[in-house]
Amino acid sequence: MIHNFRELKVWQKSIYMVKNIYLTTANFPKSETYGITTQIQRAAVSIPANISEGCGRNSDKELSRFLDIALGSAFELFTLITLSVELNYVTKDSAESLLQEISEIQKMIYRLKQKLNNT
Repeated sequence: MIHNFRELKVWQKSIYMVKNIYLTTANFPKSETYGITTQIQRAAVSIPANISEGCGRNSDKELSRFLDIALGSAFELFTLITLSVELNYVTKDSAESLLQEISEIQKMIYRLKQKLNNT
């Protein structure tokens, strides 16, 4: 079953979160351009990208698999933002806002997976 990912609140929220991630990492040290900055950006982009790719697959089972990948990327991103605080690349206040967004996306992905498994 093909789903319209653009109508999914979790996809919309994750797109908005990616924008916030890029705005935040723009202030990271230039020495991290090919290090943690790139890793954070790739993990963030992976979330909506996997949601949309899963929606284009032929079954809810495949969508669920891509949601698992998106969820894994969200956990990776959470860890990388936490690490960025420890490295003093981002303030605790800025990080807290991002971490709350990521946590909400994780919950939304989990709920979508539950809904798919109950159909």
